[in-house]
Amino acid sequence: MEKRVIGVIGGSGLYEIEALEGAKRLEIETPWGPPSDALVSGKLAGVDILFLARHGKGHRLPPGAINYRANIDALKRAGATDLISVSSCGSLREALAPGRFVIVDQFIDRTTRRESSFFGEGFVAHVSMARPVCPALAEALAASCGALKIPFAAEGAYLCMEGPQFSSRAESSLYRAFGADVIGMTNMPEAKLAREAELPYASVAMVTDYDCWRTDEKPVEVADVLSVMRANTAAARRLIADVAKRLGPTRAPSPLGIETVLDHAVITAPDARDPAMVRKLDAVAGRILKK
Repeated sequence: MEKRVIGVIGGSGLYEIEALEGAKRLEIETPWGPPSDALVSGKLAGVDILFLARHGKGHRLPPGAINYRANIDALKRAGATDLISVSSCGSLREALAPGRFVIVDQFIDRTTRRESSFFGEGFVAHVSMARPVCPALAEALAASCGALKIPFAAEGAYLCMEGPQFSSRAESSLYRAFGADVIGMTNMPEAKLAREAELPYASVAMVTDYDCWRTDEKPVEVADVLSVMRANTAAARRLIADVAKRLGPTRAPSPLGIETVLDHAVITAPDARDPAMVRKLDAVAGRILKK
């Protein structure tokens, strides 16, 4: 067992957690540039928390401008052992009505303009994304939703689009045909980078609207999203407090072995690695670089 430090990445509407005890701002520098905002450290139910507003406080950053690599690196550098993502989404299924939370278990990445890996030329690694979410974190989130009587689905496929525009009706129908259940703009490449950083990750997608696939009602608009988002955000704060208590201050390794995934992912031989890349990976891949 080791000490648990939960990194919470707050999406649209969730820009702070007021209940954090002993809250302190941490300005973290990363080799990938600045994260979205300062991290805020504190405790909930005796558990160490690191909170990061994904879009920056005040929602300054659109999805495509978020420095996902810097965000994950900063959380890893600050000591996070587990990551919980909270984000708003549109629904692609009739049963997933606005106000329902979805504990994501799969992703479809449709982004095109984002840096999606810490690795590259000079230091190559390939991690598996077959099971992108840590089941232990997902199960705890589902249990907390149930205990708090938050309407939720225990699984669902999240399609991440580039944005910042919402879908066309043809795109929305296509994504339904893909088998996606919800649609958002931020969980990719975030989940991929978390896996490369050997950080167990889970995502709570909070439904605000039905996207635009329904032909019998008006398409989604920001005003409609914001009204549902406020209620969702209040429920999300309760959820984070409950899941922190449920997970507790110590942790066992992820059942997927995420904490050691780089043992079988790195291909580049040690003597062929680019020294500049090695320096940039000091936090993300520090465990294997020390071997």
